[in-house]
Amino acid sequence: MSALESFPRVTPFLWFDSNAEEAVDFYLTIFKNSRRLDDLRTPDDSRVPKGSILTIAFELDGQKFTAFNGGPIFKFTEAISFVVRCDSQEEVDHYWSKLTAGGSEIQCGWLKDRFGLCWQIVPARLPDLIRHPKAMQAMLGMKKLIIADLERAAES
Repeated sequence: MSALESFPRVTPFLWFDSNAEEAVDFYLTIFKNSRRLDDLRTPDDSRVPKGSILTIAFELDGQKFTAFNGGPIFKFTEAISFVVRCDSQEEVDHYWSKLTAGGSEIQCGWLKDRFGLCWQIVPARLPDLIRHPKAMQAMLGMKKLIIADLERAAES
């Protein structure tokens, strides 16, 4: 059975220029319970060097993905992002520092990693906290989300 047959019906498929393997290796160092599942290499008769990575199947903390070396035609945009639910400030800090390395901070818990992929690093309680207008205002002024500051704003 191929790796794809064991994947969920809907799986994120990420298009990279030529650095899918570098990106996958980077993500595997950040998320616990992660692993590389399979790869597909180019055949002898392709236009790229034989044995080059075409796709890599991988898993980040239980979520399966496929990375594809598709060339420079398409780039990631902020229109798609992945949410990382965090149960503590330590988790927020961990994912934020790792994923912003070589990337950029955006706003409201959003960031762009060094490959151009957008992530939202959010506390699990965020939906309840931002129901309070002052907490929503506090969040709008943050890049990395600080749970204690959001809690204080929600209580005021």
